[in-house]
Order: sequence, then structure tokens, then C-alpha cells
Amino acid sequence: MIEVKKLTKAFGSKKVLNGLNFQANEGEFVALLGPNGAGKSTFIRILSSLLNTSSGDIKIAGYRLPQQAPLIRSRLGVVTHQPLLYGDLTAEENLSFFSRLYGIPDERNRINDVLEQVGLSARKKDLIRTYSRGMQQRLAIGRAILHNPEVLLFDEPHTGLDQDACDMLDKILSTVASQGRTVVMTSHDLSRIEMLADRFDVLTRGRITSVTYKTSMKGNLLDIYREALKN
Repeated sequence: MIEVKKLTKAFGSKKVLNGLNFQANEGEFVALLGPNGAGKSTFIRILSSLLNTSSGDIKIAGYRLPQQAPLIRSRLGVVTHQPLLYGDLTAEENLSFFSRLYGIPDERNRINDVLEQVGLSARKKDLIRTYSRGMQQRLAIGRAILHNPEVLLFDEPHTGLDQDACDMLDKILSTVASQGRTVVMTSHDLSRIEMLADRFDVLTRGRITSVTYKTSMKGNLLDIYREALKN
């Protein structure tokens, strides 16, 4: 589903990603871990087609970046710590706008289904600027899954949320993952990501230096993560 080979990204003389190799299979939930400045957000932006590479090969759902970026975008759902919604539109109006961009048939029923899934049906007529941070993030996930994408990319989606909002977000993420989508998510919250993901990749020094599957884990994720940072 996602194949990355020898990916390099430099900003001026600084290499942020340096020969990175990565693969995520259909239906797999991969947590991308690493210290601040490791290049996690840069990698997500590249996969999202928002940032070009310096070199390397990327294929998503059988299409190549950057050559076939428009075809890839239609298969992606992207959520960052910034909800990227229109504050002076209602939840319903926001999703209607994106529905038209994606050419979604039976728009009204699909919007209602998504609002129900993210728990915002009762507030669908309210302006986004009246929403809490957690509600905006839930709607951002609704926007990302609106067109039933094959791949979902999440960059620190829990940032700035309180405990209750994080718990709500986890439930939504679990539901999304159970529907067979491929998910790649960055996070610093190891306790939460340990419950959600199938696989844990550690990104340091511009490369994936450790890959651990939940089914073969020995010990807790924090210990595994600390050990990976030493290598």
C-alpha cells in the first residue's frame, strides 16, 4: 500500500531524511515514533504530497509521488494537529464543501453518516469557531474519512487535547483502523499509541532504525523505544 525506498529530504545543507526505507501493508496501523526534530512531520508531509522529496522513490496505492500526486490525493485522508477547517462554516457546511471537491455521490447521507461516526450530529448546524479543540479535531477526522480513503495519515492528532477529548479521539481512531484502512500516525504519547497501533517504527537520524510488531513485543513500548534510540 505504501512503499518508500531511499528517501532523502534536505533543507539547504541539512538532511532531515537520509535514505529512509518504509513499507506499510493494506490494513496496517503503523505508529511512527521518534524524538523532536527526527523528521516525522516532514515524512508525513511528503507522503501527503504537501512536500517534495530531494531524492528517493515513493508509491502509494500503486501510484508514484510526485508524478501521480493528484491520483494519490484522492486516496488519502490527512489529519494534523491543526484541524484545517473553515471557522465561519458549520460542520455540515465544511463536509459539504469537501464532498464536492471529492465528487462524493449521495452527499447528504454520507455527511450524516460521518457526523454520526465522529459524534457531532447534534452540533452539525453550529459554526466551527464555537467548537472546542477536541470537537474540531473530531470533525477533522470526519473530513479525512469522508471519501473513504485507502490510506490515512495522522500527524500528532492528540496535540492540545484534554483527557476526555483524547479518549474520544482514540475511540474514533480504533473504529477507523478496524475498517481495514492503512494508517500511519506520528505520536509522542506512547501509552496511547501502544493500544492503537499494530506496528511501531522508530525514526532517528533520518532513517527507520527499529521496527517492532505488537504481536512479537517483549516488554513495554517505552523500553523498546528507549533501546531503539541508543542504536
